[in-house]
Amino acid sequence: MKLGLHFVVDPMGWLCVSAVFGVWLYNSFFVPKLVLLPHYREGHIPWVIVICYYAASALCFAALFRASTADPGHLPMNPHIPHSEREHWELCNKCNLMRPKRTHHCSRCGHCVRRMDHHCPWINNCVGEDNHWLFLQLCFYTQVLSGFTLVLDFCQYYYFQPLTHLDQEKFTTRHELALLRASALMGVVMFGGMSALFYSQLVGILSDTTTIEKMTPFSSEIHGLRRSWQWALAEVCGTHWKTLWFVPFRSRRGLQAGGSYGDHV
Repeated sequence: MKLGLHFVVDPMGWLCVSAVFGVWLYNSFFVPKLVLLPHYREGHIPWVIVICYYAASALCFAALFRASTADPGHLPMNPHIPHSEREHWELCNKCNLMRPKRTHHCSRCGHCVRRMDHHCPWINNCVGEDNHWLFLQLCFYTQVLSGFTLVLDFCQYYYFQPLTHLDQEKFTTRHELALLRASALMGVVMFGGMSALFYSQLVGILSDTTTIEKMTPFSSEIHGLRRSWQWALAEVCGTHWKTLWFVPFRSRRGLQAGGSYGDHV
């Protein structure tokens, strides 16, 4: 299966996703430069901490890139409607195309998205059936990286031993306090915001309710049978293998024959 790229032409979205990338790049550069690598060289921290931080950073970037460029599940111009499912399709009054139920038209993207949760400007993409699992990964790995950064910033001033080899003429050394304060501030904002978003996304997945449906007058309508949390997450992630739920370097295939349509990322 192809891992195709999907881009939304939206200057405001490009600005938002660039800001998120900038936060990631800032913490992925200055925290290792000021804390991880100097203390590792002097034997204050083991190598496994360095590897774990870079792994969290890489997975966070991979989830951001995949969530931003993955097709959320937009419908083609001439969708094939199975005869057994025709009663579950309806006409979109904006793009004048037939679409399955629980599909919504995104005015920002300009097309209908299957099981659309919401349009997220921070990834410049819709969150829909085919990339919801990637958005969930992005929330999770951002929490991990932000929490890791906050712990390292705290340990730098209250736990780690003072460094003996410092070049006071270097920019990072002269401005260490300001740089780490900015890193801690971004860590608090990102960790708090992503924790709340991750929780709301999990609640929506487990209750089989999208963000759009929560805001409609018919939010109390049940769109399916009650399912276990394992099945609900497996359906979103496209696999029952729980280890693969955390891997952004793969493609997704819907578990139910009637629950997926077309190509998947």
